[in-house]
Amino acid sequence: MIYTMGGSFWEFGGPDLDRSKLFIMIGTAEDHHSNPLKIAILKFKCAGGRFIAINPVRTGYAAIADEWVPIRPGTDGALFMALMHELIARDAFDHEFVARYTNAGELVDMNEASERFGLFIEDKSAEEVNALFPQNHLWWDKKTNRAVAHHAEDAEPALDGRYTLDDGTPVAPVAPSFTLLREQVKSCTPEWAADITGIPVDTIRRLADEMIQVSRDQQISLPIQWTNAWGKTHESVTGAPIAFHAMRGLAAHSNGFQSIRALAVLMSMLGTIDRPGGFRHKSPFPRAVPPSAKPPNHPDQVKPNTPLAAGPLGWPAAPEDLFIHDDGTPVRIDKAFSWEYPLAVHGVMHSVITNAWRGDPYPIDTLMIFMANMAWNSSMNTMEVRKMLADRDESGQYKIPFIVVCDAFQSEMTAFADLVLPDTTYLERHDAMSMLDRPISEFDGPVDSVRVPVVPPTGECRPFQEVLVELGSRLKLPAFTTPDGQRKYRDYPDFIVNHQTAPGSGVGFLIGWRGKDGKDALVGEPNPNQWEEYAKNNCVFHYTMPEEMQYMRGQNGPYLKWSVEKGFRKFDTPILIQLYSDVMQKFRLAAQGRTKGRQPPDHLRARIAEYFDPLPFWYAPLERATTDLDQYPLAAVTQRPMAMYHSWDSQNAWLRQIHGENLLYMNPRMAKQNGIDDGGWIYVESQWGKVRCMARYSEAVEPGTVWTWNAIGKASGAWNLGANANESQRGFLLNHVITDELPASSREGVRFSNSDPITGQAAWYDVRVRVYPAEADDTLPQFQPMRAAPGSVGKIQRVVQTYFAGHGEFAARLRNAVKRNANN
Repeated sequence: MIYTMGGSFWEFGGPDLDRSKLFIMIGTAEDHHSNPLKIAILKFKCAGGRFIAINPVRTGYAAIADEWVPIRPGTDGALFMALMHELIARDAFDHEFVARYTNAGELVDMNEASERFGLFIEDKSAEEVNALFPQNHLWWDKKTNRAVAHHAEDAEPALDGRYTLDDGTPVAPVAPSFTLLREQVKSCTPEWAADITGIPVDTIRRLADEMIQVSRDQQISLPIQWTNAWGKTHESVTGAPIAFHAMRGLAAHSNGFQSIRALAVLMSMLGTIDRPGGFRHKSPFPRAVPPSAKPPNHPDQVKPNTPLAAGPLGWPAAPEDLFIHDDGTPVRIDKAFSWEYPLAVHGVMHSVITNAWRGDPYPIDTLMIFMANMAWNSSMNTMEVRKMLADRDESGQYKIPFIVVCDAFQSEMTAFADLVLPDTTYLERHDAMSMLDRPISEFDGPVDSVRVPVVPPTGECRPFQEVLVELGSRLKLPAFTTPDGQRKYRDYPDFIVNHQTAPGSGVGFLIGWRGKDGKDALVGEPNPNQWEEYAKNNCVFHYTMPEEMQYMRGQNGPYLKWSVEKGFRKFDTPILIQLYSDVMQKFRLAAQGRTKGRQPPDHLRARIAEYFDPLPFWYAPLERATTDLDQYPLAAVTQRPMAMYHSWDSQNAWLRQIHGENLLYMNPRMAKQNGIDDGGWIYVESQWGKVRCMARYSEAVEPGTVWTWNAIGKASGAWNLGANANESQRGFLLNHVITDELPASSREGVRFSNSDPITGQAAWYDVRVRVYPAEADDTLPQFQPMRAAPGSVGKIQRVVQTYFAGHGEFAARLRNAVKRNANN
């Protein structure tokens, strides 16, 4: 969504349920936000709001929804396209918001002979203002019937039609970008979407009806005066009280980027962005579209003993921003920011081990892993990844020679480590929830927080952030040393207090109690007593912005200037929502050979040209093209429970009573058709692998989907649990049936990561399976029990801690456990 509107859900923004009337949640598991969102939903429902959950599964939040709309996994984008079709066909979108605060009216070059085909027309006689975000685009003014500067005073942009410029330039045909969106969704009817999503046509039309009715008849108006970036003062802030929320269930598909683009455009058409009752940004968002930070774009920018000129991550806006060699091949081991995954802002972590094992694009000598259980639930294709971690070459040397794991727990990954760095828990260390990282802000202003230790570290455990400061200091990295080579920071708390984004910038990790006397906020000199001030104030700092700067922040003139002054942004140019993405089009033009700059390798041209559409569109998840859907008819997905995050807390006795094992949930009708009993043992098989587990009937799952909890199942002996613990004997991991790579296609002729071709986002939820009965009393696969780590104490021997009231199951389970122990 950041490539569309400069913000996103979770830490970056969210639904304004205090003022919303209609709340639509899509693809959200119950661990996302958890208690804060549950409290907000409770207040929302008590106030009479209507809550609709669109999800293949009805658990967690969806369980209390007023309506559950089951949908097939990976088809959300088709639903959004159909809803956009309805808004346009009925002329029911927010015309003013779309015209003024998106790029819908900006003219696109439609001359197919031009090397700028599909890019925005720029008035070369006008001031560009900002080369990264040009301000010289044009509208077609309906009043004067000619091209004018966008946001020209009194101009009214056309949102439909095609035009010819009359200024004598060789560019002839042009069209407002909204015309192209209108054409894109024309064929995306509810009937088309129903066949894809499994949602009845009438339901899709009714969802559109509800959105239209709420946006038209329940408009909000707050008496808050604000001034837009073009100098016009408005006496009130208005909004359509429709709030959306979406998470990983929408993103973790190989079509996730364009599906999320479709949702962002739908929200924009309803006029819900950063307005009361809709989606609201949280500081420091919104960012520019895309943000101005860029990754290195050539291997020459990475040199020994030389700091990077900019950060290692960024937001590519054109092929020139890719991190590639002169021959177009990737520089990074995960191939992020390459032609394979150009916009991989979060990296392609799930491919690192496979690439390193294969030596593609090069071999490595050291793999360092921090709190990532890559030998278990953090990897696709877990069985093969475990083999790769221990595999040797023809000379007998490990293909991944040296593995360092930093973890607070004896996870499955520690068994493969050459060196384990024992980390602390959050109760034993200092932490900063910083505006420079993953912010925790509220709608009304920036917020950050710290943790301070409440108990001393155990044994030789040391916080990993302290390890990093120590390494940086010993290696004499410039950021950690003074000009004369002396250590700059005593420890991590000292680093957090005294580091600044640039010398004298006054912008650091924490925004509260800055300045020598602690009286400054957001920007100021380092304060040596900053940790103490946070500790005295419940470890939280909350800065409340003036009301006139709390809405429409992408186009709010005073806010944009303020955000530059406070170091949140580099530029105060307005942020228009990008319904049409010329970033996408620049990559497509390169793939089509229309431009003179960087060109993708020939085998990737068709891939980039297809998926880098400047307008959102739906395509089937890529794995389906390699799958016999008759043999593997079911979608299989996972979600994390709110009581456990990833695989952490697996050894917690209280939480084990809630989640000591996991089952595969399935629709009873489908299960009976396959001869599967409720509670019976089954095999779950994909073309990539097979697991054995127990089945559980559930009416709260759509018939074409099965699902389970992620990371409840453990390898035998891991997490300091006994070798026969319930988690390893009756719990299972669905990752064993998910692949991290797709077979070479006839078009490209090479393997690709099982990921979104634009962002590299892992396609966790694309796998297709079949289920059938099994005779068994434990799960598969099983592994040799992990040995206890040296010096570890208190291995948990209790097999099961789950309580079943009144069924006699608890006693029976204990008897079976005793038998298994006796047999072993």
